[in-house]
Amino acid sequence: MQVSSSIKSPLTVFLEMQGFLLLDGGLATELEKRGHNLNTKLWSAGLLNSHPDEIRAVHRAYLEAGADCIISATYQATVPGFMEAGLSEKEAKSLIQKAVAIARDARDEYFASCRNGNRGKTRPLIAASIGPYGAYLADGSEFRGNYSISPQQLRAFHESRWEILADSGADLFACETIPSLAEALVLRDLMKATPDVFAWVSFSCIDGQRISDGTPIRECTALFEECEQVVAVGINCTAPKFIPSLITEARKGTPTKPVVVYPNLGETYDDTKRAWIGASESVNFAKAAIEWFQLGARLLGGCCRTTPNHIAEMRSSLLSLQKPA
Repeated sequence: MQVSSSIKSPLTVFLEMQGFLLLDGGLATELEKRGHNLNTKLWSAGLLNSHPDEIRAVHRAYLEAGADCIISATYQATVPGFMEAGLSEKEAKSLIQKAVAIARDARDEYFASCRNGNRGKTRPLIAASIGPYGAYLADGSEFRGNYSISPQQLRAFHESRWEILADSGADLFACETIPSLAEALVLRDLMKATPDVFAWVSFSCIDGQRISDGTPIRECTALFEECEQVVAVGINCTAPKFIPSLITEARKGTPTKPVVVYPNLGETYDDTKRAWIGASESVNFAKAAIEWFQLGARLLGGCCRTTPNHIAEMRSSLLSLQKPA
C-alpha cells in the first residue's frame, strides 16, 4: 500500500469504471446464521482459528453477490484481546494476519472463477478492518465513545494492530465505527506516521448530524480533508433513516473526498445481551442506494444484519443508473 502523488488510490479504477465501489454487508450476523455462537469478546474474530473456512465462505458469498470490496474479520481482532483469550503474543499477531489471508484467498478464488468465465470483472479489494477501542472492550462503547483512557494509551492500542495489518497484503484499511473525535484524531496521527497506508474512515452516529460522542460529523470529516491517504470518509453501523442527512453533513466537512456509507438495519445494540434488539427499519436497500448515491455517496454497502441479498439488490440498482432511460 504505497501512497504518493504518482500512485492512484485503490478506488480509482472502480470509480472511473462504474462510478461507485460496492462494499460487503454484515459478516458476524451471517456467521451466526450459519450456526455459530459469537457471544464472546472476540465476536467474529473468535472463529479465525476454529472455523476459517466459514469466514471464507461468507466473504465468497458477498463477492458472488457483487461486492467490489470485502472487509476482513479484524474488527475485534487485537493482540490484547487474543492474549486475554489465552493466545501468546506471537499467536495473536499471526491470527490477525491470517484474517486478511482468509479474505485474500476468498477474493483470489472468486476472481479466478470470473476470469475463467470471461465475466470481465475487476479484481475486488481487501479492506483490513480497524475497529475502535470500544470493539475490544466489547461493552457497546463503540456507540458511545466514552473511554476512560488517555490519547497516548489509545494510540498505543491502535498502533500494535496497525503495524501488523500494514504488512498483511490488504489493499487499504477500513477504520470503522469510530465513535469519537478523540479517536479520529489518534487515527489521523497514525496515518501521518505511516504514509504507505490507504484508508477510509467511517463513524457511528446517533442522529442525522452527529457522531456517537455528539460531535457534528462535518467536523470529523473535515479532519481528513487534507489527508491524502484517506480515500473516503463517512458513516457505518448507523440507522438507515439518518444516512441521507449524514451524507449531506459529511460532504460539508470534506467536499473533495468520496463519502462512504454502510448502515445497519436500524436496530439497537444491547451490550448486556451482546445482541441486536428492537425492530429493524423497513428499508428497500435497492432504492436507498440510488438515493445515497445521488446525494454523493460513492462507497456503499451494509453493516450489521445486512445480507448478501441486500448487496446484490444495491448492485443491480446502482448499475441501472448507468443505463439510458
